[in-house]
Amino acid sequence: MTFSPLELTLLLLGSAVLGVVAFRMMHLPPMLGYLAVGILIGPHALGLAEQSEATHGLAEFGVVFLMFSIGLEFSLSKLMSMRGIVFGLGMAQVVLTIVATMIFGWTIATQLPPTLHISWQASFALGGALAMSSTAIVVKMLTERLELESEHGRKIIGILLFQDLAVVPLLILIPSLGQRPDALAETLAWAGLKAVIVLALLLFFGHKIMRTWFTIVVKRRSQELFMLNLLLVTLGAAWITERAGLSLALGAFVAGMLISETEYKHQVEEDIKPFRDVLLGLFFITIGMLLNVRLVMENWWLVLLLLCAPVLLKFAMIAGLAKLFGSSDGVSIRTGLALAQAGEFGFVLLNLAAGSNLMDSFIIQVVLASMVLSMLLAPFIIAKSDMIVMKLSSNEWMMQSLALTKIASRTMSTNKHVIVAGFGRSGQNLATMLSEENIDYHALDLDPERVQEAQTAGAHVSYGDAARRESLVAAGIYRASAVVITYASTPSAMKVLHLVHELAPTLPVIVRSHDDTDLDALKAAGAAEVVPELMEGSLMLASHALVMLGVPLRRVVHRVQAAREERYASLRGYFHGASDVGEDADLERLHSVTLNGGAACVGKMLGEFDVGGTGAQVTSIRRGKTRLDATKDTTLEAGDVLVLRGVADAVNRAEHLLLR
Repeated sequence: MTFSPLELTLLLLGSAVLGVVAFRMMHLPPMLGYLAVGILIGPHALGLAEQSEATHGLAEFGVVFLMFSIGLEFSLSKLMSMRGIVFGLGMAQVVLTIVATMIFGWTIATQLPPTLHISWQASFALGGALAMSSTAIVVKMLTERLELESEHGRKIIGILLFQDLAVVPLLILIPSLGQRPDALAETLAWAGLKAVIVLALLLFFGHKIMRTWFTIVVKRRSQELFMLNLLLVTLGAAWITERAGLSLALGAFVAGMLISETEYKHQVEEDIKPFRDVLLGLFFITIGMLLNVRLVMENWWLVLLLLCAPVLLKFAMIAGLAKLFGSSDGVSIRTGLALAQAGEFGFVLLNLAAGSNLMDSFIIQVVLASMVLSMLLAPFIIAKSDMIVMKLSSNEWMMQSLALTKIASRTMSTNKHVIVAGFGRSGQNLATMLSEENIDYHALDLDPERVQEAQTAGAHVSYGDAARRESLVAAGIYRASAVVITYASTPSAMKVLHLVHELAPTLPVIVRSHDDTDLDALKAAGAAEVVPELMEGSLMLASHALVMLGVPLRRVVHRVQAAREERYASLRGYFHGASDVGEDADLERLHSVTLNGGAACVGKMLGEFDVGGTGAQVTSIRRGKTRLDATKDTTLEAGDVLVLRGVADAVNRAEHLLLR
């Protein structure tokens, strides 16, 4: 089926929206939705879209912006602080995976028909693709499980960081491997020389030029100009490396690396994110379009073999290397489980190998299918990692029992103490104030370095997860006077609330949240108090402003206390503007509605309209310069301004009801 460029773009965007919605509803990464959509609409399934220059161009742009984002994250200080993990454990994992794949390819080469012969060049490219793990899936899962700062979390992040860096030389090497064998050495040498020259010029001159040029652009105070300049720099650097015979992605990586050294890094990250996510999604759709479902179904046993073998090999290799580098059995197994799947860059390198004609299309198909399946399984494997570790590690029970025993021994003599979940800045400030009031506390935190340093300084803190029943019992929940959750993570807070309600139903729990979105849900789950940090920030800002304007301090304190007693009701919702585009649609907002002469409600009382039935409410009415109370008996007049509060859909329904 042939489509115009506009029709093709609409098809891809529409399919992407449906795919992401479906996978979000199943709590799976959107990337898997893009792949599934590509498989479905591709030439080997429904046949709605074909591989073309247009789809290839979109895919290339997706990779460009992905590499640009990786360059932005590149930090010499971060690399140096984790150099043992990155250049030790990470390098060993990538190199050994490539070597193992090449040995496996050489071993089975004699068993395959001549048409499916796997050369060492193809094995090298395949090894590079299989060495990658999914940064998007792993980081998301670690963040949700609050394990980024754990011992195994740091090892996982270090390995992922080296995998990202390893992509840069692989982007240069793999296309060169497609040249004639007699000219391979010359091609590799020439590609390496060009890479060194281009990178040296970009890094030496680019650093000074980038900072100066961005300063000039920023001083113009134009968001539009800043965005245009950002696209120019990204695509311009990609064009330079392409003209030098290298990849577009390499130039984008260098551009990101140069900007990461400037003070504009964080602004650039926010501005580039929409382009990156959309184009990267389209890239994954084009990858899915490559998959021949019928061919995969006919060779399901081979796909299953290529799914199990690399996943088990990577798991065993990474777990073994982590153990060799001094990790405990539990940490080693968790690290291996998290990184056993394929990754985004694996698709990039596999696509590059296919474009360089390094291997037969049949091999590409079965490997691609096995990589997609491994990524589908990854969230479930990581979610069950604790259970798997307990079954595989004979001493994990002993290690965890020892950790719980340490917590119990530290809290055994305490009574009526406060259990503090999380010992970050908020937890430490709370601990300081409790100590000053001679109130005992014991904190649980998952960052081993923070725990060790705090213990050395005399703080009452232990390594443990407050979202685990055993940790709460060891921390003395039956003798505690309160639990305070100091980190703003609603999923984890809900787990803690469930456990506290089960173990000590009358124990008060104070929860910190980011905003008021989940306030009602947390209260319903048993939280005695919920402190939304955005609401408290707005209260403090208003308090200082009122005092500075001469309002008596006693009145200010009274107003703040009244707002808290009303559970922040008067502060929930705010007027949205252009800068709030993309905010959660379930977040309450304020919206002003001006009644014109033809509005249905003009001349009638507010109580005649069931505004509450729409899910919204009228918080106030302004008539000229007068502010009126929004009562049922208020008669509405033309020109009145009604302030509605509710989520986006509810506000829209209420506005339609009043104006129809």
